[in-house]
Amino acid sequence: LFRSLIGELKISASLEAQARGCDFSVSPVDPALAVHVDRELLFSAISNLLQNAFKFTEQNTEVTLNVHATADRILIEVEDSCGGLPEGEAQRMFRPFTQGGNDRSGLGLGLSICRRSVEANNGILSVRDMPGSGCVFTIDLPRQSPAAQRAP
Repeated sequence: LFRSLIGELKISASLEAQARGCDFSVSPVDPALAVHVDRELLFSAISNLLQNAFKFTEQNTEVTLNVHATADRILIEVEDSCGGLPEGEAQRMFRPFTQGGNDRSGLGLGLSICRRSVEANNGILSVRDMPGSGCVFTIDLPRQSPAAQRAP
């Protein structure tokens, strides 16, 4: 199910990437990865991060969606090429009604709602600034154990 969720996101996000003039790539997803989450909330959170990445990334660059696991966590990363964040922006960007950049479309609620959706799934949403390059937004979720996957 997790792999199909990423597949659905790839299809819808590819169209937006094309419309925004940037490339979009998705890393292969291990079919053994599983999380126990509200599928719609997670889909919405990742979709929102991708929309923001396409909105703020520079044209003719790439947005990537990577999924990988550690021992007990699954990390979903959306990396853009926005050029990096202004000083202090990483701390305030998850507050409601906060907008960055020149494109003021929307209400500035997306990242706040996204964070709440991730937290409702026992996860953590964070951002890592890469000055001069872009940002990496990471959704960190508890990994479902293989034994729990097989349970009826």
